[in-house]
Amino acid sequence: MKKNYVSTARAIPAGFLRHPAHLLALGFGTGCAPIAPGTAGTVFGVLVYLALQAVPVPWYLMVTVVLFGIGVLVCHRAAEALGTHDHPAIVWDEVVGYLVAMTAAPDGWTWMLLGFVLFRVFDIFKPWPIRTIDARVSGGVGIMLDDAAAGLYAFFIMQVSGFLTH
Repeated sequence: MKKNYVSTARAIPAGFLRHPAHLLALGFGTGCAPIAPGTAGTVFGVLVYLALQAVPVPWYLMVTVVLFGIGVLVCHRAAEALGTHDHPAIVWDEVVGYLVAMTAAPDGWTWMLLGFVLFRVFDIFKPWPIRTIDARVSGGVGIMLDDAAAGLYAFFIMQVSGFLTH
């Protein structure tokens, strides 16, 4: 059963981003966006992807797995500090979820935009089993895993689309 620290998201305390784990979990502050923090975090994910897009796929996958593992730790710590599971400001999961979606994606802005839209749709609407993961897996693993699953859904559509158009 998912651990629910409180029923509503709390405001970010002053100085919260001074802690390195909190800074990373909140996407270097992008999660503090007053509107659509998950989307803002995904925009930050686009910047991370731009830095990694030329990396060979095996290295890209390794970096993504490492960033996922780090995310489990920092997101768990930030959620506990904020007193709620998966506070809207915690967006490192969106960053990594977008990287999952963009694994081996074709080059170009059109593909980056398609990956962005697909990832956000799956992250927001949470089709099965994403919704189940979100509801039943707690802690940093739960925070990261549902977005990785949304990224996998987007990845599969991106790969099929790439195959059909090239």
